[in-house]
Amino acid sequence: MARKKNSSAETTRPRIREAALRLFARHGYAAVSMRQIATEVGVQAGTLYLYTADKQTLLFDLMQAHMQDLLAALAALPAQDDPLAALEQFTRFHLRHHRARQDAVFISYMELRNLEPENFERIEAMRRAYEAHLAGILARGKATGTFDLPDAKLAAYALIAMLTGVTTWYREGGPLSLARVEDIYWDMVQKAVGA
Repeated sequence: MARKKNSSAETTRPRIREAALRLFARHGYAAVSMRQIATEVGVQAGTLYLYTADKQTLLFDLMQAHMQDLLAALAALPAQDDPLAALEQFTRFHLRHHRARQDAVFISYMELRNLEPENFERIEAMRRAYEAHLAGILARGKATGTFDLPDAKLAAYALIAMLTGVTTWYREGGPLSLARVEDIYWDMVQKAVGA
């Protein structure tokens, strides 16, 4: 089979991932075929299998890349000893990072149900590590009296859900800038943890 123009591995692999991400986010994993992804990329359907074993592997790879990127970016933040400063840093980081990756965030939450059990466990382990980071901040704040909350782990789940929700409604050019949304959400987060 002859290669189509621009089908080298360096350009095709990222284009396949971008097309799959876009199509999965727009139509849902179950509704998208490998043939649709190939059409979007401009290659023959069989060419996709040079880059991924199957659609499940492609979904897992997209989710894993998102979580690895998230955890690496979180780890790169400067350490904050003060729980309130750490919580503010986490809040603003989460909003910015997720807002810049709306399709990946949507897939990471909505398509978990379509992962095979082994893949699901691997993604869940990374999600738990992220949640544990926030729960650790909240537990430190509770221990020092900075925060007044009954359960750090439960509060972490609630805060992550609230912060991630911004990706479903925020649009550039709307009435609020992202910086203003961050300020409003930071105020709500402080109130939620009894800071």
